[in-house]
Amino acid sequence: MREMSDRFVDLLRNTKIRLLQLHRDANCGHLGGNFSCIEALMTLHHRVMEADDRFVLSKGHSAGALYATLWSLGHLSDADLQTFTRDDSLLPGHPSGSGIPGLMFSTGSLGHGPSLATGLALAARHKGLDHRVFCLCSDGEWQEGSCWEALSFAIHQRLKNLVLLIDQNGLQGFGRTADVISCDDLTPRIAAFGADVEKINGHDPDAIVKAIARPPNGVPRVLILDTVKGRGLHFEGQLESHYLPLSEANYAAARSTLEREGCQ
Repeated sequence: MREMSDRFVDLLRNTKIRLLQLHRDANCGHLGGNFSCIEALMTLHHRVMEADDRFVLSKGHSAGALYATLWSLGHLSDADLQTFTRDDSLLPGHPSGSGIPGLMFSTGSLGHGPSLATGLALAARHKGLDHRVFCLCSDGEWQEGSCWEALSFAIHQRLKNLVLLIDQNGLQGFGRTADVISCDDLTPRIAAFGADVEKINGHDPDAIVKAIARPPNGVPRVLILDTVKGRGLHFEGQLESHYLPLSEANYAAARSTLEREGCQ
């Protein structure tokens, strides 16, 4: 388990600022879901994952957070980020193509990630490899039957090398998950399937590292990340953060907040 250093705190803050700028320059939405998972992405890539581990971004609409994280690792340049969502870009609004470092699958149609990650985990076991597979999902996509099929299969196969992280911000495209499908917490439902499930503060890097470092109990691990959509922005916790781009005034206010308060 890698301890959180002052360098990581600064890097996380600067990456959030770069993510904010990325979406401002592209004048595109989905920033709320990016800011609910940026801590998880940064923590996984800087403090948890080893070189041979695999990562699947199931919630493809948070592509900006993935690109900003890859930028923080030096895998993407500022010039690359400046093409985000542009014609012929390496970096489309949902991750796809062969030029994105570490990208194994194109994602965007929700509900596919858990199945893909489960397949990777099973293949690793058959090949005698000991790497782990991490998959970051949204809570809304767990309305897809394919997610539950993948979970059932992974538990039956006892894929202890699989870690599913669910960004539970409680909002989806048409409202709150509690209003759309009467679910505001996936923890008890997933626990009933027999997974090793734990709910933690998804904005706390140390909590994420600690939960993943806990020894597995022989079945897939599911971390429910309790988060706020659009955290730190003017539309924090609001449905508008799912779609709307930033105005210049909103951008300036959010950047000032990030620079003043840091990553916590």
